Amino acid sequence: MKLYKGGAYLVNGSQLVEETPEAADVIKSMTGENVTKDEAAKNTIAYNILQEHNTSGNMEKLKIKFDKLTSHDITFVGIIQTARASGLEKFPIPYVLTNCHNSLCAVGGTINEDDHMFGLSCAKKYGGMYVPPHQAVIHQFAREMLAGGGKMILGSDSHTRYGALGTMAMGEGGPELVKQLLEQTYDINMPGIVGIYLTGTPAKGVGPQDIALAIIGEVFANGYVKNKVMEFVGPGVSNMSVDYRIGVDVMTTETTCLSSIWRTDDKVREFYDIHGRVEEYKELEPGKVTYYDGMIEIDLSEIKPMIAMPFHPSNTYTIEELNANLLDILDDCEKKAQVSFDGKVDLNLKSKVRNGKFYVDQGIIAGCAGGGFENICDAADILNGASIGPDEFTLSVYPASTPIYMELVKNGAVAKLMQTGAIVKTAFCGPCFGAGDTPANNAFSIRHSTRNFPNREGSKIQSGQISSVALMDARSIAATAANKGYLTAATDVDTEYTKPKYFFDKTIYENRVFDSKGVADPSVEIHFGPNIKDWPKMSALTENLILKVVSEIHDPVTTTDELIPSGETSSYRSNPLGLAEFTLSRKDPEYVGRAKEVQRAEHARIEGGQPYEALPELKSAVEVIKTKFSDINEGNTGIGSTIFAVKPGDGSAREQAASCQKVLGGWANIANEYATKRYRSNLINWGMLPFLIEDGELPFANSDYLFLPDIRRAVEEKADAITAYAVKDGGLKEFTMTLGDLTDEEREIILKGCLINYNRK
Repeated sequence: MKLYKGGAYLVNGSQLVEETPEAADVIKSMTGENVTKDEAAKNTIAYNILQEHNTSGNMEKLKIKFDKLTSHDITFVGIIQTARASGLEKFPIPYVLTNCHNSLCAVGGTINEDDHMFGLSCAKKYGGMYVPPHQAVIHQFAREMLAGGGKMILGSDSHTRYGALGTMAMGEGGPELVKQLLEQTYDINMPGIVGIYLTGTPAKGVGPQDIALAIIGEVFANGYVKNKVMEFVGPGVSNMSVDYRIGVDVMTTETTCLSSIWRTDDKVREFYDIHGRVEEYKELEPGKVTYYDGMIEIDLSEIKPMIAMPFHPSNTYTIEELNANLLDILDDCEKKAQVSFDGKVDLNLKSKVRNGKFYVDQGIIAGCAGGGFENICDAADILNGASIGPDEFTLSVYPASTPIYMELVKNGAVAKLMQTGAIVKTAFCGPCFGAGDTPANNAFSIRHSTRNFPNREGSKIQSGQISSVALMDARSIAATAANKGYLTAATDVDTEYTKPKYFFDKTIYENRVFDSKGVADPSVEIHFGPNIKDWPKMSALTENLILKVVSEIHDPVTTTDELIPSGETSSYRSNPLGLAEFTLSRKDPEYVGRAKEVQRAEHARIEGGQPYEALPELKSAVEVIKTKFSDINEGNTGIGSTIFAVKPGDGSAREQAASCQKVLGGWANIANEYATKRYRSNLINWGMLPFLIEDGELPFANSDYLFLPDIRRAVEEKADAITAYAVKDGGLKEFTMTLGDLTDEEREIILKGCLINYNRK
């Protein structure tokens, strides 16, 4: 794999020319044409799709309107509640509500099914589609029934990626979908576009997860594709089936790219034809001479079976490398866990080594990444006639949709799997976020799913529990299962893959999926369960702000799972105050109590009371501030909390990672860098200031008070630098932060306190 240091040109779809002073002459000698860099940059597939969906008239400052929206049952309640608060009357574009996250999570009694009934009633009232639990995971339904060549889809799940089907799709926090429901736009600067030039053919036994992990391992840490579009081109694309391409594509989220798009061919046409939607096919190819801002060159034939060790998809090794250096790599993982968990629990992976081999406790093939038809068919072929054994090792398989499940039953793959001792379950995303198949303490699980963040498998560090997940391809998981739990690469087993043809039967969807055909019925009453609550009232930004630092996190990256845990907490996502109780619970259990103390002072201020009575320590901080800023008072100075994290926001698009902080009185995040665009957007849409501070020794510490004079004016006037003061040792320590690039609309959202206030009629 080769990462170019600069840009590159793709000529005739098959020849690469690095960006050098001589590049124009080289290209002219190849084509006979003079093509400028700016002209060639407009020949990417991504540029043309973005141009078709941009409403601003300025390709540097995009205002995108999407063709379709999709959400699942962790997010759609909050999205619709937010839109309702702003006057929603009908869904202006197709909006699909799937139920694949809370289908098996039993915490909270009737809460999950109440949320589902809320979704069904809203689909009827506002004119949407509703996919009942167990029918399909969100992204598989979108592939089968929503995607279209040249279209754009926005989803409230970070793995919204349908680029292999010629659809540019993006995963964002709920407020961005709210904007589309209110016929507003998705506003971004024109992203960089990085070419992924593929050659060769994957080796037998190498699956799409292996390709994906190899890419993630190369580009995550260096940010090579961060907030950019990955465009897959080159002859190697045609050497992969569409199902295979989909398996690579869905994992591009873990690179922190903004979106993805692939060139299309007759195999993609066939995919649409199989699904009864051949009219949605569109041929997509880069232009004769196309310029990319970066280029990754990959020979697919060189990729070997991969494993992403705990606790990140970028912690990658070949399985061969892991087995050859087993104790050293396991020791390194254990040391990283000590740092990540602050020494609170002990991860003991070396105990998994038996007679020099690595024994794993669990295998999972599931969800939008692993539950595809070809993945499961190949796994069944590897396991045909084998036994997973009666020991600790277990294997669960989740087809990504009921149509896939039905076809696997018809072609015998399910029988092959079940005969081995594996369990085949219904479509469900739980193994990806800790709402099912939680391993035993200190157990090790290998999964063809999307993420292996700390505690994402369901264990609870606050209860002294720790287990861990490694990401692998379904084929190597099956090979390991056939070897009764001893880690084995699929290339080490001799299997004849049957490669059965896929037949799609949409009868089950016709029988069970509610489709309004875009027709709203205002007479329908929305079903509200007792847990479904409105968002609390939120205040506009005051002239000045006093912030208390209530959590300080120095991990290199902080995931959204650490900001608001996934798993059993998902049952409370329709209740803003209930869910907020879990904020940072796995990373900093004291956070909620500290934030609430500060919030009580702000409530007292708003209600005309005395903030110092609610928070006595605040009085001494204000006295210090008044030595320099004597005109501050309860009328012009708000009180809130903030957290510092080095690089927060990797992972899920869930808006609750930000909204829960806001619900508890948070007014800002302070970071050296934001891991993803979507987390920063979530902060902004909830009226929180996304501060950036230079890397180095911090001018403040946890529990310190910060004062931001004239912060409202600074936001209004687009100040390049924000002057702030830390209350330290009886005085004020001045320091500087920035807010980064903000659109006019984003500034107005922050000034008004949140997107709901911005849109309130």
